[in-house]
Amino acid sequence: MNPDDRRYTKEHEWVKVEGDGKARIGITAYAVEELGDVVYFELPNAGESVSQAQKFGEVESVKAVSDLFAPVSGEILEVNPELSNRPEAVNEDPWEKGWLLVVRLQDDAELGGTMSAQEYSDLTST
Repeated sequence: MNPDDRRYTKEHEWVKVEGDGKARIGITAYAVEELGDVVYFELPNAGESVSQAQKFGEVESVKAVSDLFAPVSGEILEVNPELSNRPEAVNEDPWEKGWLLVVRLQDDAELGGTMSAQEYSDLTST
């Protein structure tokens, strides 16, 4: 079940607007299931910027290496410190503990290019 408090991309990332112009970014449970056991993340640093629909990092699992794409543009405020030591946290809880980045949202209008939980569920159930 995909939480209704987020927006989703066809590349299987989620974004949750948290107020004060901040947005938290992660990968979906569907993505985690497809990847299998995650063993490594390559993520940018705080202070760098991400651009909507552009690659910002990679996730490596026992099955594959996959690119990560930003659902929105913004300056990176935080990178989840747990993932450098415990990348498997994303397998345990992709919705809360397994988040990737917090960004200062550059343009709220970009959220219009993402999907609702129901639209994303429809995409992944076909």
